[in-house]
Amino acid sequence: MPYQPIENYGIIGDLHSVALVGMNGSIDWLCFPHFDSPSIFAAILDDQKGGRFKIAPTEEDVKYKQIYLPDTNILVTRFHSEHGVGEITDFMPIFHSDSRHKPHQLARSVTAVRGSMQFRMQCQPAFNYSRDEHEVSLNEKNARFDSPSLSVILRSNRSLKKEANSVYSEFELNEGETAIFLLHEPEIELTRDLEQEVSDLFHRTVGYWRNWIAGCTYKGRWREMVYRSALTLKLLTYEPTGAIVAAPTCSLPENIGGERNWDYRFSWIRDAAFTLYALIRIGFTGEAARFMKWLGKCTKDLNEDGSLPIMFGLDGRRVTSEEILEHFEGYRGSQPVRIGNNAADQLQLDIYGELMDSVYLYNKYGSPISYDFWNSLRPLVNYVCENWDKKDEGIWEVRGGRQHFVYSKLMCWVALDRAIRLAKKRSFPAPLDKWLSCRDTIYEDIIRNGWNSKIKAFVQSYGSKTLDSANLLMPLVFFLSPVDPRMLNTLDAINRSPEKGGLVSNSMVYRYNIIESPDGLGGNEGTFNICTFWLVEALARAGRFDKQRLEEARLIFEKMLSYSNHLGLYAEEIGNSGEGLGNFPQAFTHLSLISSAFNLDRALNE
Repeated sequence: MPYQPIENYGIIGDLHSVALVGMNGSIDWLCFPHFDSPSIFAAILDDQKGGRFKIAPTEEDVKYKQIYLPDTNILVTRFHSEHGVGEITDFMPIFHSDSRHKPHQLARSVTAVRGSMQFRMQCQPAFNYSRDEHEVSLNEKNARFDSPSLSVILRSNRSLKKEANSVYSEFELNEGETAIFLLHEPEIELTRDLEQEVSDLFHRTVGYWRNWIAGCTYKGRWREMVYRSALTLKLLTYEPTGAIVAAPTCSLPENIGGERNWDYRFSWIRDAAFTLYALIRIGFTGEAARFMKWLGKCTKDLNEDGSLPIMFGLDGRRVTSEEILEHFEGYRGSQPVRIGNNAADQLQLDIYGELMDSVYLYNKYGSPISYDFWNSLRPLVNYVCENWDKKDEGIWEVRGGRQHFVYSKLMCWVALDRAIRLAKKRSFPAPLDKWLSCRDTIYEDIIRNGWNSKIKAFVQSYGSKTLDSANLLMPLVFFLSPVDPRMLNTLDAINRSPEKGGLVSNSMVYRYNIIESPDGLGGNEGTFNICTFWLVEALARAGRFDKQRLEEARLIFEKMLSYSNHLGLYAEEIGNSGEGLGNFPQAFTHLSLISSAFNLDRALNE
């Protein structure tokens, strides 16, 4: 079929951008040279117009496999046929952080491991989301693609031929022979033989990844999955600023053929607490420090009313409004294809709690924050005091109108609670009486209006009867004890099947019931992976006092691990047939996997 399943991809990257490599040897997504640059390969969004860089055997009856080299983000795609075994080693070279010149390159080495195999390579870029025309200039083993906005060069040790606006190469490899293809910026000049150059880049990149993951302190039960999640998060980090992209793709659908297609190539303030917590817990305090520095810059760029934007570009710029790529058909016909994100203009009051929680955790487990940073945070805490009782669009960025979302009120309480704790811990100047009074007011308001006595659970918004899996975070942020009767009742209510009024289907969790609580968008959606990991953590915390809940947490976690793709990667959601849905891979999912693995392992040890 023209479109591969979303879960059929692996990723490679250089801490500036990421390429999606399919099991069929096709790179179907690459924004170059940065995460939020326009795409040069986007076949995943339009099979005909999007552009791709494919290397595959010419035989029809071929079996495919993909693996990562251990403790690296170097991807091996293997092909098995009756005539032999071939493989592609894909990577984007990485240079140490102290390296001044960091050229952007993509290396592909094709080798016949056994027997012989015929291959065809086709490099067909489509610049600026296939909106810019380009010219191709070619000599025997080098091709240059020039568009108005970007130029790239493809070098090879095999002869290249021109075909319309692409180049291709057909070649046979016998056992032990290798074909090399190196795509890079024109500014790079190779001073050595291509084979030597790529070999050196390969060994340098292997060393970088293995040296980095050696800093992971997690030694628990699910080490392999935690390591892969950590390596994935590192791939999604924008090295110049330390920000983490929510996902490296845009407009992969949450529902095939539907309109829930978003651009996630930005960094949300909301991710801060989860990012800092996950990275610190497994020993990556350096990454946490750089992310905190990025957050510090963001807190100085406020809206006119004193509020904080909910998301930023990876370099700290404001996120542009949505633009529809009407010439793209979308993944399997899922339209519209969006770039940019209109949610950037929404009011989401929960971000202040996530921000202050991340600062509090970093001050506790990382390094003490500065007075100047504290001074930039105080106006935000005061903003919460003045605005916590407003309606907003909430964590799920609904487009059906603002509500008094319980989770938003919860995180406003967190913002004040952490600010108070931090001020006392560091003896920072602060209007503590005002903050204490507001914190307690919010707490009682949530108990009074967020609790539904008829269904015996906290609900999505004031006055509603709809459950929301975001409320699973209540014990995780220490709003309630994990064994508080209200929390246990909420946990039990969510942990029922949708047919019985809950949100859990075969251990996997929906965000909320979109029929009971319309969000302004049509179509259905799958279960949300982060919500499933939240359920695991809530059960694990309650399980310290109830062995049955702890065993249930472990079972759900183990089941969830089985829904990763063949490389241990997750999209945003899981569909009814177990397929990946939404942007891929999703940073939030891998952050929550690390957090739940850490806390579940600790609870089991206790």
